[in-house]
Amino acid sequence: MVFREKKRHTNKSQILVNTVTRIIYEADQAPGSVHDFTLCKTSLLVLAVFLSVIILADSGYQGIQGYYAWSLIPIKKSKGQELSSAEKAFNKELSRRRIMIENINAEIKVFKIMAHPYRNRRDSHLLRTKLVCAILNAEKA
Repeated sequence: MVFREKKRHTNKSQILVNTVTRIIYEADQAPGSVHDFTLCKTSLLVLAVFLSVIILADSGYQGIQGYYAWSLIPIKKSKGQELSSAEKAFNKELSRRRIMIENINAEIKVFKIMAHPYRNRRDSHLLRTKLVCAILNAEKA
């Protein structure tokens, strides 16, 4: 018996959030096969440079500091070495600041169209994402 997994044609959405006001500024998308950092280089990074903001990113954005100095990512442990207490404290503080972003991602996924496979035309996915973000922004205002 041969088991074959059904291929999924996914979309990846990326948003830029102000962690103080919880306002969602920008949304962009790419096919699911595109890496997070590649999408960031082509879209959000340009906007962040103009806004002069600090980017709080997760481990999927390794290398972003070479493109944008005002970015913070968690420190990964080296092979065979543990993190120092200062590095652990830095990662914990970054996680405390990033939790706001993760909470906003959870608010977006309350709209089931964003949490489940999108079955409509791909070109309308970005529009739906921006509409969901606009609804969330309106609730905060």
